[in-house]
Amino acid sequence: MNNNNSNNFNKNYNYDTNHTLELLDFDEIKKDLVDYAISEEVKEKMANLEIMTDYYLILRHLGETSEARAVLDHAGTVPLHSLNGIKQIIEKLGRHEVLRIAEISNLALFIKDTSKMRYFMLERMEIASNVTNYAVSIDLLTAVHDELTRCVHTDRIDDNASSLLNKLRKRIDITEQKVKSKLQDYLVNTKYQSMLTDPIISQRDGRYVVPVKSEHKRNIDGMVLDRSRSGGTVFVEPAAVKKLSDELAQLKIDEENEIYRILSELTNLLAAHKEQLYRNYEVMITYDFLFAKARLSRKHQATFANISEDGKLKIVDGRHPLLGALAVPLNLELSHNNRNLVITGPNTGGKTVAMKTVGLFCLMNQAGLHVPCGKETWLPIFDKILCDIGDGQNVQQNLSTFSSHITNIIRIMEQANDRSLVILDEIGAGTDPSEGMGIGIAVLEKLNKKGAYILTSTHYNEIKAFADRHPDFKNGSMAFDLKTLSPLYKLNVGKSGESNALHIALRIGMPKELISRAHEIAYKEQNNYSDFNMSYEKALIASEIDVNEFLKINDENVKANLLESTDDTVSKSLNYKKESQFAPKKISPYKEGDAVLVTTMKKTGIVFERENSKGEVGVIVLGKRIKVNYKRLKPYLDSSELYPDEYDLDIVFESKENRKKDKLITKGKGKGLVIEKKGN
Repeated sequence: MNNNNSNNFNKNYNYDTNHTLELLDFDEIKKDLVDYAISEEVKEKMANLEIMTDYYLILRHLGETSEARAVLDHAGTVPLHSLNGIKQIIEKLGRHEVLRIAEISNLALFIKDTSKMRYFMLERMEIASNVTNYAVSIDLLTAVHDELTRCVHTDRIDDNASSLLNKLRKRIDITEQKVKSKLQDYLVNTKYQSMLTDPIISQRDGRYVVPVKSEHKRNIDGMVLDRSRSGGTVFVEPAAVKKLSDELAQLKIDEENEIYRILSELTNLLAAHKEQLYRNYEVMITYDFLFAKARLSRKHQATFANISEDGKLKIVDGRHPLLGALAVPLNLELSHNNRNLVITGPNTGGKTVAMKTVGLFCLMNQAGLHVPCGKETWLPIFDKILCDIGDGQNVQQNLSTFSSHITNIIRIMEQANDRSLVILDEIGAGTDPSEGMGIGIAVLEKLNKKGAYILTSTHYNEIKAFADRHPDFKNGSMAFDLKTLSPLYKLNVGKSGESNALHIALRIGMPKELISRAHEIAYKEQNNYSDFNMSYEKALIASEIDVNEFLKINDENVKANLLESTDDTVSKSLNYKKESQFAPKKISPYKEGDAVLVTTMKKTGIVFERENSKGEVGVIVLGKRIKVNYKRLKPYLDSSELYPDEYDLDIVFESKENRKKDKLITKGKGKGLVIEKKGN
């Protein structure tokens, strides 16, 4: 239930990890998860949700999220206990502290709810075989629950918790009635009525008294136990009831002693089952964690994104989860050998959102969360996601926007490797254009040589030209409607775009001669913009830079960098599955009760029959028994993690009817009964 997370992402790069999570809106995703969690422990866990880097561990978490989502879709709601205070109560059992009545009552409700959860999950074994198996570890503790509810009722020890307590409470009731009866005589007696402040019986320190006017306190034989603030009233216990009151006080002491004895016995009973209680608590924590992720998946209509083993990054119809229905689907594809994308287009056209969507998807996937995208989406595993997004100005350190960008980029270049995703927004911006362009290309060359995946946006035509020429880079552009002068927020991969500043200025009303002169200065060519109603494609062609001149000037540098890009650092395999403690062993003896992943079906199942001579393993998948070649199976959870010691696996493998027949046959009462095994 408590997985040992392989989490190099968080441990080794704490500053950049926190910076990345904030920039890519992952913190907002965690806030949603916190809201969906019920217990405080899981809320804290969600607030510090780990980004995993182990292939098999991520696969397991995603599979469990999928099964929890299936249960949620099927049932609508899940009977989870709030778990508030439960862990602290169980810890008190370990310290041999006697529990209070409210704590015992809380544990009784907890046992009831865990039992309810067990039955709820086992009924859904067919649609969620692996997460359902956690419920098998829940101990029903029926006898313990029955004893608790027999003794405790509505936060009070029941009269029938013991025969002595029953007798004591009866005697207390009788004695109280006698005391009240005698005091009532004072209230109705005309001799005393004028002496009383009010005709009522009250209590002081557990003893019954009557309110007497201060000037008459010596006229009533008794003891003053209290007085009002004003001093006008004293509360007198008449001598006539003192003996009965003393008896009543002793009876109540005896009652408290008996209640303490009963609480001690109940505490000892619970302490004897402390391990089972804590295991039940861990299961409920696990379910709270899983169903919080499932609720987030349902909110965003998200799905299990495939984990890429060869470095392919393919997003199909991806929707940024924070944009909801406003999100324009994102589609892009990168690979290990063509892994870098330069995005161009107008300001506020969606470049930054597109890049942040890619980064956020990778973070969510590696946190075991579903991603709002098409089922054909593939995401690689990154050890680091490094970002430079926004103006980044640091007022405290008196750093300008450009200086802050450069500081971030230096840190990024130091840490980037072939297991990194680097996101650079408006690379080289904030300074002289020619120098900014030069810095931008130099940084991209360096990061590419390190083998990092790069997503960057730019307005520099020279960087577009660089990406066009370089085999490791692609150009992309954000679509823009020239007629309405509005961005379409759609990414077109394979073709560069432009800022459209001249078209926008012309549409707003700037004179054509000024626009033509600006075009000539910017692109070293003439364009009189006489036909503004040209198609979007023609407009782009008309405004493209003559990149040949740029490439001719920089040809030697470009060729040199193309040669450098063939460095072994880039071409070596990413090896996403290396050295994983969760990886399947080369020879894996699947045994009954093990949870496995059937790779061809992308479903999990339970082994009911060991491998035969043909290499086939019997697996229950979606309630059906099938034979699967061991090569098409991957270990998911060992049976020891799913079931307690000496657990009867027939509960999982056999029908209830067959189990009843088997018991009758074992007792010698099964004459004529036939157990029909399910067909293989």
